[in-house]
Amino acid sequence: MRPRHGDSVTAVSGTGVGLREVLRVRGFRLLLGARLAGQTGDGLLQASLATFVLFSPERQPTAARVAVAFAVLLLPYSLVGPFVGVLLDRWRRRDVLVYANLLRGALVVGLAAVVATGHDDALLAVWVLVVLGVNRFILAALSAGLPHVVVDRYLVTGNALAPTAGTIASVVGGVAGVAIRGLAGGNDHGSVVVLGVAVLVYLVASTVASRLDRPQLGPDDSTVRETVRGVAVGMVEGLRHLAERRPAARAIGLVMVHRVVFGIVIAITVLQVRGALHPADPDAAVYALTLATGAAGLGAFLGAVATPRTSRRLGAVRWSALALVVGVGIGSVGLAVASLPGLLFEGLFVGFAGQAVKVCSDTIVQEDVDDDRRGRVFALYDVAVNVAIVTGLTAAAFAAPPDGDAPFAAAWMVVLAVLGAWWALTAERRDPAARYASDPAAVSTADDLKRGSH
Repeated sequence: MRPRHGDSVTAVSGTGVGLREVLRVRGFRLLLGARLAGQTGDGLLQASLATFVLFSPERQPTAARVAVAFAVLLLPYSLVGPFVGVLLDRWRRRDVLVYANLLRGALVVGLAAVVATGHDDALLAVWVLVVLGVNRFILAALSAGLPHVVVDRYLVTGNALAPTAGTIASVVGGVAGVAIRGLAGGNDHGSVVVLGVAVLVYLVASTVASRLDRPQLGPDDSTVRETVRGVAVGMVEGLRHLAERRPAARAIGLVMVHRVVFGIVIAITVLQVRGALHPADPDAAVYALTLATGAAGLGAFLGAVATPRTSRRLGAVRWSALALVVGVGIGSVGLAVASLPGLLFEGLFVGFAGQAVKVCSDTIVQEDVDDDRRGRVFALYDVAVNVAIVTGLTAAAFAAPPDGDAPFAAAWMVVLAVLGAWWALTAERRDPAARYASDPAAVSTADDLKRGSH
């Protein structure tokens, strides 16, 4: 199902990015609003958990603690994601956004009760697994629903704006969470207050999503019920479909390369701010990490601004490879020096590279994958990204000393980026992503022909 007349971006002449046209679409604005509210809540949630688990005075982080904490934050969806993706291709995605936001709000109430009792053990881990499992479900639904409110030509712009704005909202939520925790007196009580604010924000996200029409986000052929066997079969079909769409599979692979690098950055940054920069002052460590996160968010914003027009000139894969090598190469210099300016420098450039790669890759996947399989493919995509991050941070956390002084980590980041870019460019020459041509006129012609066929 293509976007409805009057609620989609129509083709315009020229090579403009189409930002104003995208923002005029009511469906896109509502989808963006739901994303912004939800990811602001995610930032609040993550700030609360980070300060509770890693930055409390009585909880000194070790390499193992850092690895386990982030594994709990990132891996839950890897267990259920492929199955959830199949359901996203059968349930109304608008309903998923409405009810899943309500569900995670209710779950965060329970999480606040766990934090209030001081548990930082298996009980906390299990509860976070459930909460963030729902969260990943929502992010996949947002990505799968986007092509229903933005036509193909403007998917680059939609992918530049929506996920980037969501990333910034998450950073803002994280910064706000740190501030709210401080105003509430800090310690575990402050973390509970931050979680309470997150619940309210999730309710706002559900309310905004409820204003979308039920069929507006697809899928085109929706069935409400599905057996467990059917879900398993659908998951396998999604994997087969992705194997047949090699440009989409490569796009996901390139994002994975960056996310391994990003995992290294996360681990080294946490160890440096807590073990080298502020070993006796957890509050100062929190603020240093917040600044580093803000720098990464600014880099992501700049990457999103630069990507639509530059990718049209260079081609999505070439621009992704260039941004990956340059961004990670420059950012690695900052990571090699255990200082706050170095961490800000590193966050800015690695964040830029990550968003440039992600915007292009998301668009290639959305263009290359059939709508009735898009939900499960994005669910698998999310699994791959999370596994890549955890792989990088676990390797770095266990290999680096407690103070995070690990110049070898910076060297490995550059090696990974160069190898990933070389692989993507070589494969692209053999088997190009045809829909994503460097010439905007070619894309326009393809879209016009496709519209004419209907």
